[in-house]
Amino acid sequence: MKILVCISNVPDTTSKINFTEGDTKFDSNGVQFVINPNDEFGLTRAMWFKEKQGATVHVATVGAPSTEPTIRKALAIGADEAIRINAEPTDGFFVAQQLVEVVKNGEYDLVIAGRESIDYNGGMVPGIMASLLDMNFVNTCINLEVDGTKATAYREIDGGKEKVATSLPLIIGGQKGLVEESDLRIPNMRGIMMARQKKLNVVEPIAVDNATEDIKFEKPAPKGAVKLVASDNIDELINLLHNEAKVI
Repeated sequence: MKILVCISNVPDTTSKINFTEGDTKFDSNGVQFVINPNDEFGLTRAMWFKEKQGATVHVATVGAPSTEPTIRKALAIGADEAIRINAEPTDGFFVAQQLVEVVKNGEYDLVIAGRESIDYNGGMVPGIMASLLDMNFVNTCINLEVDGTKATAYREIDGGKEKVATSLPLIIGGQKGLVEESDLRIPNMRGIMMARQKKLNVVEPIAVDNATEDIKFEKPAPKGAVKLVASDNIDELINLLHNEAKVI
């Protein structure tokens, strides 16, 4: 089985986020970047298939040279080979189109992507890829087993989970539950040294017109001051909840 894991290079959630050029561009200065958490769950599951079933695991990302430390981390975790499409990920459609070319050229049996990235939360890429490739697709996937060309997946739905029987080739949009957080892997020294010897292929992007354009970003408004009300002043509490908070 040949697996492609799609990796997004995203800001660490502890980073302070700012925008420049009239709030139209993300300011990456001083920001620490990591593997998108949903993608990391998928990568860990792919490593399980490698160890238990002898699968070959490749990782791919769309990004500039600055994303290579993130790709090298994926190689250090255990991926066999990496592909970087040399372009800025401008929107979900653009990213999906670039990854589709990788899938076509690599003839992958299973494509694992995160259901969404934690930066823009678009949740579009795996679904667009499945449509363009005419491949089976399971989104919000929280468990996956493969036996030959048959696959069994569980996906999260409102109020529960759904069991799906499908077949390869398959694309999934994975998330927490595909593996548990305790199963995520930290590269050890041996893995880091081996990653330096593994292939990191840089390919040029295909020509694709963007389907969307970012107009402006806006951060959430700062929280207002807290008003303290004495425990015995119920009338004042009701007045504030009704006239200011407008929740009753």
